[in-house]
Amino acid sequence: MSDTPAPVPDPLRSAALAADLDAADLRSEPLRRLWGAEADDALGRGMREPILRAIDGDDGVLATLGRLLVLGLAQSRAAVAVALPSLGVDGLVALGLASADAETVTPTALLRPQSFVDADGVGEWWIASDLDEVALDGPLPPDHVLGVGGASRTLAETVVPVEVDRALDLGTGCGIQALLVARRAGTVVATDISHRALAFARLNAQLNGVTNIDFRHGSMFEPVAGEAFDLIVSNPPFVITPRAEGVPAYEYRDGGLVGDALVEQFVRTAPAHLTRGGIAQLLGNWESRAGVAGLVRLDAWVPADLDLWVIEREELTPLGYAELWIRDGGTTPRDPAFTPLLSAWLDDFAARGVTAVGFGYVLLRRGAGEPLRRVERLTQSVSNVGAALGTGLVAHDALAAGLPVTLVVAADVTEARHLLPGNDDPSVIELRQGGGFARTVAVDPALAGFVGACDGELTVAQIAAALADLFGVPLAELWADLEPRIRALVRDGFLLPGE
Repeated sequence: MSDTPAPVPDPLRSAALAADLDAADLRSEPLRRLWGAEADDALGRGMREPILRAIDGDDGVLATLGRLLVLGLAQSRAAVAVALPSLGVDGLVALGLASADAETVTPTALLRPQSFVDADGVGEWWIASDLDEVALDGPLPPDHVLGVGGASRTLAETVVPVEVDRALDLGTGCGIQALLVARRAGTVVATDISHRALAFARLNAQLNGVTNIDFRHGSMFEPVAGEAFDLIVSNPPFVITPRAEGVPAYEYRDGGLVGDALVEQFVRTAPAHLTRGGIAQLLGNWESRAGVAGLVRLDAWVPADLDLWVIEREELTPLGYAELWIRDGGTTPRDPAFTPLLSAWLDDFAARGVTAVGFGYVLLRRGAGEPLRRVERLTQSVSNVGAALGTGLVAHDALAAGLPVTLVVAADVTEARHLLPGNDDPSVIELRQGGGFARTVAVDPALAGFVGACDGELTVAQIAAALADLFGVPLAELWADLEPRIRALVRDGFLLPGE
């Protein structure tokens, strides 16, 4: 367990700290200007020496707070007192973010600015979390509370931007997802099995003036038994970890179950907590076992009457997966503990016949009408995933009533034509999405002509009739060929319903 106590959230002290941080302009861009872009990027790769060199000899308030709270380095008591005039050193200690003696203030947590972009605009929060492996200079303790990492940012980008009455953040950790969802929800319930994580999450809500979050302690859906939500989000502790002696069980990533049972439990249980039209989204891992693909296993966990959209982003071998997460805990191949940990992981996978581990996004919805079932692999770069998922849900619902009367081409769609030298007719025509899932679809001249005419003015029927005349084919024959492919373009967001 951690050698440092958990934070002690206090509204008045948190407000005083926020005022001091605001006065010091402890935000992403001022810090990046202070120590330079290259040094700032190096910190993201676990190196703080470039920053220390850049601000060497700088005793200003921003430099002091940068060393103390962003890097996790002790500073003189006098300098910290100047940097935190409202809160003071004793206030920082009382919040559980530092210890102090007559000369020195030693941080016991990190506090970093975290910028975000969502459907409501651009903003930034201060996020407190436990000291990382750089500050600790070694492996993390099992009850470590992670700050905003790659998985947190991935889930934040994945959540469909919908306005809701009640939302649930299951496994809130430092609280970043709850803060994001709180911008579009009347009330958010944020749960975690870790008292330490909840302390950080409460503190972070206080620091950022967010008051519509109800924090509850407990495992999985136990704290919300009998309750239903319009939106459920979760970055659960989904990492597959051997249940073997000597293998650290990090609370922020390990749910204590065997294999991918935690993800299975979530997707089997979440539907009971969704309102009509409610959406549940999570990140997760799933195992391919003994010839049964992980995506097939995942599909079988979800009732047939529920909407399911799974996007697998990557698939690792058991060796690749084990190495990834052993290193994540701060243990490298140079450490004596690495080989025993690797053996434990590989033995665990072998016992279940695991051949691969997939990672990706899962969306569940309690919809109406014909259920949506999409299970796919997308490995290309993606962006604004939440909006793309939302567009896909709207398209599915629209197509249930038939093709819209009019269609328009999505703003990010372009057409590419490839011609052989000396040939005026293209050998390949492609439609490409510039955002969202960045899909590329090969089309023939007839479908390309249809898409090119979708301006929202001409109806689908009018465009099809004109193309039948142009190509000299019966309308029924042309439509039988085009209609399923047009539906696919609507489903994938290339074409949108007209006004």
